[in-house]
Amino acid sequence: MTKKRPADESFRQFVHDQLEDMGDVQGGSMFGAYGLYCDEIFFAIVNQGRLYFKVDEESKVIYENAGMEPFRPTEKMTLKSYYEVPVDVLENADKLKDWARHAVAVQRAGKKPKPRKRGG
Repeated sequence: MTKKRPADESFRQFVHDQLEDMGDVQGGSMFGAYGLYCDEIFFAIVNQGRLYFKVDEESKVIYENAGMEPFRPTEKMTLKSYYEVPVDVLENADKLKDWARHAVAVQRAGKKPKPRKRGG
């Protein structure tokens, strides 16, 4: 079993501290990375000292214009629905919370409602 690097743990703690006033933000390990949830909505990935937020077609352009790239967990896999958060946003707690709230809203909007059961 691979031991987590202290730098990763301190970065995750930094991210949690920056988002502390946002609501119920929880995290947990997932596929070698660390996922963040707000009120049970998965909206972010922390991996190797970088933070990635859920994006939609509109918000993706903002990330790209800031020179940010999508999350690449492996050389052969790219998750284009999660983009790295720029450092200037990461270091500004108020701005980071605004971007995080948008990521939560994007994820919430993308969730399809469960089909209703028909009586019968």
